[in-house]
Amino acid sequence: MILFWLLIVPLVAGPLAFFLRKRPAMEAINLAAFGVELCLAVALAGQVLRHGPVSLGNRFFYADALSALVVLLSAFVALVCSIYAIGYFRHEDQSGVLQQAEEVGGRFGIDKLREYYTLTPLFVFSMILVALANNLGILWVAIEGTTLASVFLVMFYGRETSLEAAWKYAIIGGVGLSMALFGTILTYYSAHQVLETDTLAGLNWSVLVGNAAQFDKATMRLAFILILLGYGTKAGMAPMHTWKPDAYSEAPIPGAAMLATGVLNCALYGLIRFYILSAKCLGPEFGSPLLIIFGLLSMGVAVPFILVQKNFRRLLAYSSIDHSGIMVLALGFGGPLGILGMLLHMTFHSVTKPLMFFCAGNVQQHLKTDLFQKAKGGLIHSMPLSGAAFLMVTLAVTGSPPFSLFQSEFTILRAGFAGGYFVLAIFFISFLVLIFSGFLVHIANLVLGEDPGLPPAETCRWKKISVVGLMAVIVVMGFWIPAPLFRLIQGAVGIVAGG
Repeated sequence: MILFWLLIVPLVAGPLAFFLRKRPAMEAINLAAFGVELCLAVALAGQVLRHGPVSLGNRFFYADALSALVVLLSAFVALVCSIYAIGYFRHEDQSGVLQQAEEVGGRFGIDKLREYYTLTPLFVFSMILVALANNLGILWVAIEGTTLASVFLVMFYGRETSLEAAWKYAIIGGVGLSMALFGTILTYYSAHQVLETDTLAGLNWSVLVGNAAQFDKATMRLAFILILLGYGTKAGMAPMHTWKPDAYSEAPIPGAAMLATGVLNCALYGLIRFYILSAKCLGPEFGSPLLIIFGLLSMGVAVPFILVQKNFRRLLAYSSIDHSGIMVLALGFGGPLGILGMLLHMTFHSVTKPLMFFCAGNVQQHLKTDLFQKAKGGLIHSMPLSGAAFLMVTLAVTGSPPFSLFQSEFTILRAGFAGGYFVLAIFFISFLVLIFSGFLVHIANLVLGEDPGLPPAETCRWKKISVVGLMAVIVVMGFWIPAPLFRLIQGAVGIVAGG
């Protein structure tokens, strides 16, 4: 029943918010729904750890350790973003931004809030469905659902640039998901001769994985390439990454944070499921070189844009491209060590990246700009909490010790050396150093320096709770990973490594 309630809670919360007329009621529904969702995700993880995979509806919905991990991360991100969203939109309302959106879109400010609080639970529902769908066709539908829900968040403010970003996101994402659909169909075609059933159950991952060694190899090669291009586009891997900077800079901060973490995890989750089938059918030697190429390419493309970036919200988009490349590269390095590094990185990135967006949102609301050039620096004086958090999370997200992403990146580096990828590991280190340098220079110039004489920022308690809470989690996870969480990650590693 946990699987049922994980899906039904956000599915009910969205339409319920649509019929509400008061902002506090919308905020309460959103916060309560995602609080319940996180509790259910923790319960699911505990059940999987104790009893193994959980299923519902004749295995139509299915959760193993990998599914439970993605559900847990999605629910965590949804909750912290819902806390931050309360303070963020109250500031937007007080500063007249929602009224400006009203003038552009012809709707009242309260209707803009209703739009956000209706779309967000449906967005989260789609992300949860991705992880719980056993059928690979339903998985594709769920990932398409994340696009349909989030494209309206990208165009939330109704500006010309917002509409352009949403259009680019929809078109590029649609092309990518079309390739993923063809890849899913070809996977079924490669398997249909060895499966005993001609029903839709033949697309169930739990059925396919037991027969993957007998799939038609030529068809499976083409299927995996299409899946890599399709879900790689959704993950924002280079060269299919061009939608990310525009989408991240136009969506409201809480929505952008969910795009950068939850949607990225969903796309990589879909890719992992197909990689397991490919590895069992073709051996890891077919998929690994492709993953390594796209992973290093994504990291390499992010480097120059980070070094010369003028917009701190677009800077976060290129950081996301870099981290998607790191995780795909780790999967390509393979072996238990590479897979462990990837899943650790997914976990730590999901915890760390939202704080980057929250700090960027606070700075943008205070300065009324997202350009480094227009910011006078010295924000630590007028925004002591956000400034300190921005500098700390910059060190964390670029993999500086002792923060947790250093552990995952070091594990990935070990996997590269263990697999004999010495030259590629050196490229990996070089890209990390360059990205660290660019990030640190940009954010240090923004935060540190003399007092420019700006008035103190008025930060509401909801923003403070989300920022301070995430800072505490990031610091703690740099030194300690809860044992049940690590066992869940180890269980997910076993699924990916052994199918």
